Amino acid sequence: MSKLVLTKGKYDHLVKLSNKNHVIGALAIDQRGSLKKMIAAGNPNVKGDEGIIRFKELISEELTKYSSSILLDPEYGLPAAKLRHEDCGLLISYEKTGYDATEIGRLPDLLPIWSAKRIKELGADAVKVLLYYDIDEDPAINDIKHAWVERVGSECVAEDIPFFLEIVSYEASDDDVKSAAYAKVKPHKVNDAMKVFSDPRYNVDVLKVEVPVNMNFVEGFTKEGVEPVYTREEALRLFKEQSEITHLPFIFLSAGVSAELFQETLRFAKEAGSTFNGVLCGRATWKDSVAVFATEGEEAGRAWLANQGRKNIEDLNVVLDETATPWLNRAEVK
Repeated sequence: MSKLVLTKGKYDHLVKLSNKNHVIGALAIDQRGSLKKMIAAGNPNVKGDEGIIRFKELISEELTKYSSSILLDPEYGLPAAKLRHEDCGLLISYEKTGYDATEIGRLPDLLPIWSAKRIKELGADAVKVLLYYDIDEDPAINDIKHAWVERVGSECVAEDIPFFLEIVSYEASDDDVKSAAYAKVKPHKVNDAMKVFSDPRYNVDVLKVEVPVNMNFVEGFTKEGVEPVYTREEALRLFKEQSEITHLPFIFLSAGVSAELFQETLRFAKEAGSTFNGVLCGRATWKDSVAVFATEGEEAGRAWLANQGRKNIEDLNVVLDETATPWLNRAEVK
Protein backbone atom coordinates (compact mmCIF):
# COMPACT_ATOMS: atom_id res chain seq x y z
CA MET A 1 0.00 0.00 0.00
CA SER A 2 1.25 3.49 -0.84
CA LYS A 3 2.14 5.83 2.01
CA LEU A 4 1.04 9.36 2.82
CA VAL A 5 3.74 11.78 1.66
CA LEU A 6 4.27 14.60 4.15
CA THR A 7 6.13 17.87 3.79
CA LYS A 8 8.78 18.54 6.42
CA GLY A 9 6.46 21.18 7.91
CA LYS A 10 3.50 18.84 8.28
CA TYR A 11 5.77 16.12 9.64
CA ASP A 12 7.16 18.43 12.33
CA HIS A 13 3.64 19.40 13.41
CA LEU A 14 2.54 15.75 13.59
CA VAL A 15 5.55 14.96 15.78
CA LYS A 16 4.39 17.70 18.20
CA LEU A 17 0.93 16.10 18.33
CA SER A 18 2.31 12.65 19.13
CA ASN A 19 4.03 10.81 21.95
CA LYS A 20 7.60 9.55 21.73
CA ASN A 21 6.39 6.48 19.82
CA HIS A 22 4.77 8.55 17.03
CA VAL A 23 1.34 7.60 18.35
CA ILE A 24 -1.33 10.28 18.85
CA GLY A 25 -2.78 10.28 22.36
CA ALA A 26 -4.91 13.39 22.06
CA LEU A 27 -7.57 14.82 24.34
CA ALA A 28 -10.72 16.26 22.71
CA ILE A 29 -12.55 19.14 24.36
CA ASP A 30 -13.88 21.08 21.37
CA GLN A 31 -17.51 20.38 22.30
CA ARG A 32 -19.57 23.55 22.38
CA GLY A 33 -23.39 23.44 22.34
CA SER A 34 -23.65 19.99 23.93
CA LEU A 35 -21.15 20.88 26.67
CA LYS A 36 -22.95 24.14 27.45
CA LYS A 37 -26.16 22.16 27.90
CA MET A 38 -24.42 19.62 30.15
CA ILE A 39 -23.08 22.40 32.40
CA ALA A 40 -26.41 24.27 32.45
CA ALA A 41 -28.25 21.05 33.38
CA GLY A 42 -26.11 20.80 36.50
CA ASN A 43 -26.21 24.49 37.36
CA PRO A 44 -28.91 26.70 35.81
CA ASN A 45 -27.29 29.73 37.50
CA VAL A 46 -24.27 29.64 35.20
CA LYS A 47 -24.70 32.64 32.91
CA GLY A 48 -23.24 33.25 29.46
CA ASP A 49 -20.01 31.61 28.37
CA GLU A 50 -18.12 31.74 31.67
CA GLY A 51 -18.88 28.15 32.68
CA ILE A 52 -17.78 26.49 29.45
CA ILE A 53 -14.63 28.62 29.12
CA ARG A 54 -13.59 27.87 32.70
CA PHE A 55 -14.31 24.16 32.37
CA LYS A 56 -12.07 23.93 29.30
CA GLU A 57 -9.34 25.78 31.19
CA LEU A 58 -9.53 23.23 34.02
CA ILE A 59 -9.30 20.34 31.54
CA SER A 60 -6.24 21.93 29.93
CA GLU A 61 -4.52 22.71 33.23
CA GLU A 62 -5.09 19.29 34.77
CA LEU A 63 -4.94 16.82 31.88
CA THR A 64 -2.55 18.10 29.18
CA LYS A 65 0.39 16.94 31.34
CA TYR A 66 -0.62 13.41 30.37
CA SER A 67 -1.80 13.90 26.75
CA SER A 68 0.30 14.21 23.61
CA SER A 69 -2.03 16.94 22.33
CA ILE A 70 -5.37 18.67 22.92
CA LEU A 71 -8.20 19.55 20.53
CA LEU A 72 -9.95 22.84 21.29
CA ASP A 73 -12.35 25.18 19.51
CA PRO A 74 -11.59 28.84 18.77
CA GLU A 75 -14.92 30.03 20.20
CA TYR A 76 -14.48 29.06 23.87
CA GLY A 77 -11.19 27.17 23.95
CA LEU A 78 -8.46 29.73 23.28
CA PRO A 79 -7.91 30.64 26.97
CA ALA A 80 -7.49 26.90 27.64
CA ALA A 81 -4.98 26.59 24.78
CA LYS A 82 -2.73 29.09 26.56
CA LEU A 83 -2.81 27.00 29.76
CA ARG A 84 -1.80 23.67 28.21
CA HIS A 85 1.42 21.91 29.19
CA GLU A 86 4.46 22.99 27.18
CA ASP A 87 4.93 19.52 25.65
CA CYS A 88 1.29 19.21 24.55
CA GLY A 89 0.49 19.84 20.87
CA LEU A 90 -2.59 21.77 19.77
CA LEU A 91 -5.37 20.98 17.29
CA ILE A 92 -8.06 23.56 16.56
CA SER A 93 -11.56 22.93 15.20
CA TYR A 94 -12.52 24.95 12.12
CA GLU A 95 -16.17 23.93 11.73
CA LYS A 96 -19.30 25.35 13.28
CA THR A 97 -20.69 23.07 15.95
CA GLY A 98 -23.63 20.80 15.05
CA TYR A 99 -25.74 21.21 11.91
CA ASP A 100 -28.98 22.84 10.84
CA ALA A 101 -31.62 20.23 11.69
CA THR A 102 -34.25 22.08 9.62
CA GLU A 103 -32.37 21.25 6.40
CA ILE A 104 -31.77 17.81 4.97
CA GLY A 105 -28.23 16.50 4.64
CA ARG A 106 -26.52 17.64 7.86
CA LEU A 107 -24.48 20.07 5.78
CA PRO A 108 -21.26 21.36 7.36
CA ASP A 109 -20.21 24.97 7.75
CA LEU A 110 -16.97 26.71 8.67
CA LEU A 111 -16.57 29.34 11.39
CA PRO A 112 -16.84 32.61 9.46
CA ILE A 113 -13.99 34.55 11.09
CA TRP A 114 -11.49 31.68 11.00
CA SER A 115 -9.22 30.18 8.35
CA ALA A 116 -6.39 27.65 8.25
CA LYS A 117 -4.02 30.64 8.16
CA ARG A 118 -5.50 32.14 11.33
CA ILE A 119 -5.53 28.78 13.08
CA LYS A 120 -1.84 28.32 12.28
CA GLU A 121 -1.13 31.84 13.54
CA LEU A 122 -2.54 30.77 16.91
CA GLY A 123 0.33 28.29 17.18
CA ALA A 124 -1.83 25.28 16.32
CA ASP A 125 -0.26 22.10 14.95
CA ALA A 126 -3.33 20.91 13.01
CA VAL A 127 -6.70 21.96 11.62
CA LYS A 128 -9.62 19.64 12.37
CA VAL A 129 -13.08 19.57 10.85
CA LEU A 130 -16.00 17.26 11.65
CA LEU A 131 -18.14 15.93 8.82
CA TYR A 132 -21.42 14.04 9.19
CA TYR A 133 -21.41 11.64 6.26
CA ASP A 134 -23.80 9.01 4.96
CA ILE A 135 -22.21 7.31 1.99
CA ASP A 136 -25.68 6.23 0.77
CA GLU A 137 -27.22 9.72 0.84
CA ASP A 138 -28.30 11.71 -2.22
CA PRO A 139 -25.15 12.17 -4.37
CA ALA A 140 -25.98 15.89 -4.75
CA ILE A 141 -25.72 16.35 -0.97
CA ASN A 142 -22.52 14.34 -0.73
CA ASP A 143 -20.99 16.32 -3.58
CA ILE A 144 -21.44 19.50 -1.52
CA LYS A 145 -19.57 17.77 1.30
CA HIS A 146 -16.81 16.58 -1.01
CA ALA A 147 -16.21 20.14 -2.26
CA TRP A 148 -16.22 21.40 1.34
CA VAL A 149 -13.51 18.93 2.36
CA GLU A 150 -11.48 19.77 -0.74
CA ARG A 151 -11.63 23.45 0.24
CA VAL A 152 -10.27 22.83 3.74
CA GLY A 153 -7.63 20.44 2.42
CA SER A 154 -6.38 23.05 -0.03
CA GLU A 155 -6.14 25.67 2.71
CA CYS A 156 -4.08 23.28 4.84
CA VAL A 157 -1.74 22.57 1.93
CA ALA A 158 -1.27 26.31 1.43
CA GLU A 159 -0.46 26.82 5.12
CA ASP A 160 1.61 23.61 5.42
CA ILE A 161 -0.38 22.44 8.44
CA PRO A 162 -1.82 18.92 8.97
CA PHE A 163 -5.48 18.35 8.13
CA PHE A 164 -7.45 16.04 10.44
CA LEU A 165 -10.83 14.97 9.06
CA GLU A 166 -13.30 13.59 11.61
CA ILE A 167 -16.02 11.50 9.95
CA VAL A 168 -19.20 10.70 11.89
CA SER A 169 -21.44 8.25 10.07
CA TYR A 170 -25.23 8.22 10.07
CA GLU A 171 -28.27 6.90 8.20
CA ALA A 172 -30.20 9.69 6.48
CA SER A 173 -33.49 7.80 6.74
CA ASP A 174 -33.13 6.89 10.44
CA ASP A 175 -31.70 9.05 13.23
CA ASP A 176 -31.19 6.18 15.70
CA VAL A 177 -27.51 5.27 15.30
CA LYS A 178 -27.59 3.25 18.53
CA SER A 179 -30.09 0.67 17.24
CA ALA A 180 -29.42 -2.92 16.18
CA ALA A 181 -30.64 -1.95 12.71
CA TYR A 182 -27.94 0.71 12.40
CA ALA A 183 -25.33 -1.64 13.87
CA LYS A 184 -25.88 -3.90 10.86
CA VAL A 185 -25.01 -1.17 8.34
CA LYS A 186 -22.43 0.70 10.41
CA PRO A 187 -19.36 -1.19 9.08
CA HIS A 188 -20.26 -0.20 5.52
CA LYS A 189 -21.02 3.41 6.53
CA VAL A 190 -17.75 3.86 8.44
CA ASN A 191 -15.28 1.94 6.30
CA ASP A 192 -16.53 3.07 2.88
CA ALA A 193 -16.54 6.72 3.99
CA MET A 194 -12.90 6.30 4.99
CA LYS A 195 -12.17 4.96 1.53
CA VAL A 196 -13.79 8.01 -0.12
CA PHE A 197 -11.75 10.55 1.84
CA SER A 198 -8.48 8.67 1.45
CA ASP A 199 -8.40 9.97 -2.13
CA PRO A 200 -5.40 12.34 -2.45
CA ARG A 201 -7.67 15.06 -3.91
CA TYR A 202 -8.88 15.81 -0.35
CA ASN A 203 -5.37 16.33 1.08
CA VAL A 204 -6.36 14.68 4.37
CA ASP A 205 -3.37 13.80 6.57
CA VAL A 206 -5.11 11.97 9.43
CA LEU A 207 -8.58 10.42 9.56
CA LYS A 208 -10.38 10.58 12.91
CA VAL A 209 -13.01 7.85 12.77
CA GLU A 210 -15.43 5.66 14.65
CA VAL A 211 -14.67 2.01 15.22
CA PRO A 212 -16.44 0.00 12.48
CA VAL A 213 -18.92 -1.79 14.76
CA ASN A 214 -21.17 -0.94 17.69
CA MET A 215 -19.37 -2.83 20.46
CA ASN A 216 -22.61 -3.13 22.42
CA PHE A 217 -23.79 -5.62 19.76
CA VAL A 218 -20.60 -7.70 19.55
CA GLU A 219 -20.77 -11.25 20.88
CA GLY A 220 -19.16 -11.20 24.34
CA PHE A 221 -19.77 -7.45 24.82
CA THR A 222 -23.58 -7.39 24.87
CA LYS A 223 -25.64 -6.68 27.97
CA GLU A 224 -27.97 -9.36 29.27
CA GLY A 225 -30.95 -9.90 26.97
CA VAL A 226 -29.37 -8.09 24.00
CA GLU A 227 -29.05 -10.14 20.84
CA PRO A 228 -25.61 -9.78 19.21
CA VAL A 229 -25.49 -8.36 15.67
CA TYR A 230 -21.92 -9.52 15.03
CA THR A 231 -20.10 -12.67 16.08
CA ARG A 232 -16.71 -12.06 17.65
CA GLU A 233 -15.04 -13.31 14.46
CA GLU A 234 -17.11 -11.00 12.25
CA ALA A 235 -16.24 -7.97 14.40
CA LEU A 236 -12.53 -8.82 14.33
CA ARG A 237 -12.68 -9.12 10.53
CA LEU A 238 -14.40 -5.71 10.23
CA PHE A 239 -11.68 -4.01 12.29
CA LYS A 240 -9.05 -5.59 10.05
CA GLU A 241 -10.91 -4.47 6.91
CA GLN A 242 -11.10 -0.91 8.27
CA SER A 243 -7.35 -0.86 8.79
CA GLU A 244 -6.71 -2.04 5.24
CA ILE A 245 -9.20 0.24 3.47
CA THR A 246 -7.02 3.36 3.86
CA HIS A 247 -3.33 4.15 3.42
CA LEU A 248 -3.71 7.22 5.65
CA PRO A 249 -2.88 7.41 9.35
CA PHE A 250 -6.12 7.01 11.30
CA ILE A 251 -7.12 7.47 14.92
CA PHE A 252 -10.22 6.48 16.85
CA LEU A 253 -12.75 8.80 18.49
CA SER A 254 -14.37 7.62 21.71
CA ALA A 255 -17.98 8.50 20.77
CA GLY A 256 -18.92 9.07 24.41
CA VAL A 257 -18.58 5.44 25.55
CA SER A 258 -17.18 4.71 29.01
CA ALA A 259 -13.43 4.84 29.57
CA GLU A 260 -13.43 1.09 30.29
CA LEU A 261 -15.29 0.13 27.10
CA PHE A 262 -13.08 2.39 24.98
CA GLN A 263 -9.94 0.72 26.37
CA GLU A 264 -11.42 -2.75 25.76
CA THR A 265 -12.29 -1.69 22.22
CA LEU A 266 -8.68 -0.68 21.50
CA ARG A 267 -7.47 -4.06 22.74
CA PHE A 268 -10.03 -5.72 20.49
CA ALA A 269 -8.79 -3.66 17.52
CA LYS A 270 -5.22 -4.75 18.23
CA GLU A 271 -6.32 -8.39 18.43
CA ALA A 272 -7.95 -7.94 15.01
CA GLY A 273 -4.69 -6.74 13.50
CA SER A 274 -5.80 -3.12 13.12
CA THR A 275 -2.83 -0.78 12.67
CA PHE A 276 -4.58 2.32 14.04
CA ASN A 277 -2.32 5.20 15.06
CA GLY A 278 -3.83 6.60 18.23
CA VAL A 279 -6.92 8.28 19.61
CA LEU A 280 -8.59 11.63 19.96
CA CYS A 281 -10.57 10.87 23.08
CA GLY A 282 -13.04 13.29 24.66
CA ARG A 283 -16.01 12.37 26.78
CA ALA A 284 -14.64 8.93 27.71
CA THR A 285 -12.00 10.83 29.70
CA TRP A 286 -13.85 13.74 31.29
CA LYS A 287 -17.65 13.55 30.89
CA ASP A 288 -18.34 12.52 34.50
CA SER A 289 -16.56 15.64 35.73
CA VAL A 290 -19.07 18.00 34.07
CA ALA A 291 -21.80 17.36 36.66
CA VAL A 292 -19.25 17.65 39.49
CA PHE A 293 -18.00 20.98 38.13
CA ALA A 294 -21.54 22.29 37.56
CA THR A 295 -23.12 21.22 40.86
CA GLU A 296 -20.21 21.28 43.32
CA GLY A 297 -18.03 24.02 41.89
CA GLU A 298 -14.63 24.59 40.35
CA GLU A 299 -12.44 23.06 43.04
CA ALA A 300 -14.49 19.86 43.17
CA GLY A 301 -14.28 19.66 39.38
CA ARG A 302 -10.53 20.19 39.50
CA ALA A 303 -10.15 17.50 42.15
CA TRP A 304 -12.11 15.00 40.01
CA LEU A 305 -9.91 15.75 36.99
CA ALA A 306 -6.70 15.53 39.03
CA ASN A 307 -7.70 12.09 40.30
CA GLN A 308 -10.18 10.19 38.12
CA GLY A 309 -9.50 12.22 34.96
CA ARG A 310 -5.76 11.65 35.30
CA LYS A 311 -6.35 7.93 35.92
CA ASN A 312 -8.54 7.67 32.81
CA ILE A 313 -5.80 9.17 30.64
CA GLU A 314 -2.94 7.25 32.22
CA ASP A 315 -4.87 3.98 31.84
CA LEU A 316 -5.60 4.88 28.22
CA ASN A 317 -1.92 5.68 27.60
CA VAL A 318 -0.95 2.22 28.86
CA VAL A 319 -3.45 0.64 26.47
CA LEU A 320 -2.17 2.80 23.59
CA ASP A 321 1.38 1.62 24.26
CA GLU A 322 0.12 -1.95 23.95
CA THR A 323 -2.16 -1.52 20.95
CA ALA A 324 -1.47 1.46 18.65
CA THR A 325 1.11 1.56 15.86
CA PRO A 326 3.26 4.56 14.86
CA TRP A 327 1.80 6.76 12.14
CA LEU A 328 5.27 6.75 10.59
CA ASN A 329 4.39 3.25 9.34
CA ARG A 330 1.82 4.93 7.07
CA ALA A 331 3.70 8.13 6.18
CA GLU A 332 7.00 9.33 4.79
CA VAL A 333 8.60 12.75 4.58
CA LYS A 334 9.08 14.40 1.20
